Amino acid sequence: REKFELFLQAIQGEPMARAAEKPYMSHAAPGSDLRIEPHSPELIRRIWWGAGSRETAEATGRQGLNLMSSTLLTEATGASFGDLQAEQIERYRSAFRAAGHTHAPRVSISRSVLPIVTERDRMLFGVRPGENADQIGIIDGHRSTFGRTYTGEPDQLIEQLKADAAVQAADTLMLTIPSQAGVELNLHILESFATHVAPALGWKPNTEGPVQGDPA
Repeated sequence: REKFELFLQAIQGEPMARAAEKPYMSHAAPGSDLRIEPHSPELIRRIWWGAGSRETAEATGRQGLNLMSSTLLTEATGASFGDLQAEQIERYRSAFRAAGHTHAPRVSISRSVLPIVTERDRMLFGVRPGENADQIGIIDGHRSTFGRTYTGEPDQLIEQLKADAAVQAADTLMLTIPSQAGVELNLHILESFATHVAPALGWKPNTEGPVQGDPA
C-alpha cells in the first residue's frame, strides 16, 4: 500500500528526486526538484483499485481512483451479495464526490454468468444444488460473501441480472469465465452472453468510444 501511495504521488506530479549539482544531459537547474516525465495530469483517471469491502471502497473514492469489485467481498452483513456490493458502490461514489473530484468515476464489477442456449450448454452448465446462491466463508480470518454463479436460459439470466442491484449500479460488467476450459468454449460463453443477454441489460457494441462512467 505504501508503494502504491508513492506511485500516486509520482503520477500527480509531486517531486520524486532532486537534480544533481552538475546535471548530465539535462536542462534541470542544479539542485531543483524533479517530477516524472512525461507528466500526464489526467493519468489518475485511468487507474483502478480493487476493493473488497465498503471501507476500502470509500478509501478508493477519496483517492479519486476507479473502483473494481469482483465476485468476493471480505465482509458479510446478511444482505445478498448484490445488495452489499451496491452499498459498496454507493459509498465509493459518495466518498469520491465528498473529496471534491470532478471527473466521472468508473465502477467495474464481475459476475460469473453461464448462458444455456444449447443442449451442450445444459449438459456442461446444468445447475447443481446450491450453485445459484451466494455463499459465506472465511478468508484470512474475515467472514466473507462469495457471489453466486448465474446459470440459466437467457430470459432467466436477464431477469436475475436486472434484479441484481450492483449490476444495475455499475457502468462496467466483466464476466469471469472458466479459463481452463479452453478458447472455444469460452468464446461460445462470451458470444452467447453478448448475443442473448447483454442487449437486454443496455449493452451495445462499443463503436462510440470509451465508456464515460457515472455522470454524477
